[in-house]
Amino acid sequence: MSQPTIVDTKPVVLELEAGDYYWCSCGGSSKQPYCDGSHAGTEFTPTKFTLEEKQTVALCQCKNTQNGPFCDGSHAKL
Repeated sequence: MSQPTIVDTKPVVLELEAGDYYWCSCGGSSKQPYCDGSHAGTEFTPTKFTLEEKQTVALCQCKNTQNGPFCDGSHAKL
């Protein structure tokens, strides 16, 4: 399995409105932390997540989380 590109070694914390989002799992997107289709032709796919209400989230930027798209502290082990 290919390794994703590490964008940062800390999460990005955002306040997001309710709705659907697509998190970049490959690390190649120019619109981090969101997918821009850069994964095309790879084994990576974006991770869709839905928020039912406005909330603050910490989205993984190291791309090694086991709880994508949310940070699980995996960056501390890199």
